[in-house]
Amino acid sequence: MRASFRLGRIAGVPVGVNWSVLVIFLLIAWALSASLFPRSYPGHSTWAYVLAGLSAAVVFFVGLLAHEVAHAVVAKRNGIGVGGITLWLFGGVSELKGEARDPGAELRIAGVGPLVSLLIGFFFGGIAVVLALAGAHGLLLGALSWLAGINILLAIFNVLPAAPLDGGRLLRAAVWKATGDRTKASVVAARAGWGLGALLIAFGLWRFLTGAGVGGLWLALIGWFLIGAAGMEERQARMGSALRGVRVGEVMTPQPQTASGDMTVADFVDHYLFAYRHSALPLTEDGHPVGLVTLDRVRGIPAERRATTTLGEVSCRADELVLAAPDEALNDLLPRLSECADGRALVVTDQRLVGIVSPSDISRAVQRGSMREQMTTRGR
Repeated sequence: MRASFRLGRIAGVPVGVNWSVLVIFLLIAWALSASLFPRSYPGHSTWAYVLAGLSAAVVFFVGLLAHEVAHAVVAKRNGIGVGGITLWLFGGVSELKGEARDPGAELRIAGVGPLVSLLIGFFFGGIAVVLALAGAHGLLLGALSWLAGINILLAIFNVLPAAPLDGGRLLRAAVWKATGDRTKASVVAARAGWGLGALLIAFGLWRFLTGAGVGGLWLALIGWFLIGAAGMEERQARMGSALRGVRVGEVMTPQPQTASGDMTVADFVDHYLFAYRHSALPLTEDGHPVGLVTLDRVRGIPAERRATTTLGEVSCRADELVLAAPDEALNDLLPRLSECADGRALVVTDQRLVGIVSPSDISRAVQRGSMREQMTTRGR
């Protein structure tokens, strides 16, 4: 999930917000200020309800951010890099650059998020209880009670044993600990996520058809998201298993054809496009990679501008390149490769280009790894 804009850094981790957050933020604020608060605490002005609803929604998202920051901090303490945190339609996501090294690390990273949400819920709940005992009532008490309830509910939902929820990670840690097989544990958690998603879709549609309205459709939408995310996790787990032990140098295309950034797009089309069998062309200066041009980038240049546009102008910048070493584990490269718009990595030794890794190279490696696993299984 990509951020539409960045908020800054917390604990050294970039924090961003996707535009879809605006949708759920406005829905929450509207539901509180136009329905829940006026119905539960009548007699206040419209502006008071709007202010209470907006304030509660803001604090709720701050709590979501705290949940994800906790994941990121514990992940870093367990030796896993964090690319960033993004808030979006279904909450938040921490972009971890790697996998937990053992079930214990998995347990700590997954469990801290729901724990933080639970503590936030207890914090607001405690304040609400103190105010109620002191005789307070009205919108402030209502907002605090809602924040307490929603954070506790968030913690409970997140520990459901189904990927990609935190509870799915906890389930994976338990199965991994019991079997010693990370791939099997990931598949179990992913299929549990698929089952929970199917139940939410069925329940949500039933609620919608029996008059629950948008709430039922929202449950179905969450279920649909869980099924998609769980399926992706299972595919990634199987791919990781097939590529375990494979190094970048084993799958790369060595010594790829290169070009200068000063070459025009017209020259590329006339002399390279049909003679060059790959769909990406690294740009180099004295053997050092400085850019990467793909056919998709070239197609975006109108024919009348190709003679005056250089490859350097349409290539990705040097700081956008995904670089890898030949002895790097291919599984470690995949997360970085998935974040790259061009989907390719340049392989370097002493800062000099020695190869390129493309999606087709990875597909062939996965096929070979899957065949090797099948043959090993049959041999047993």
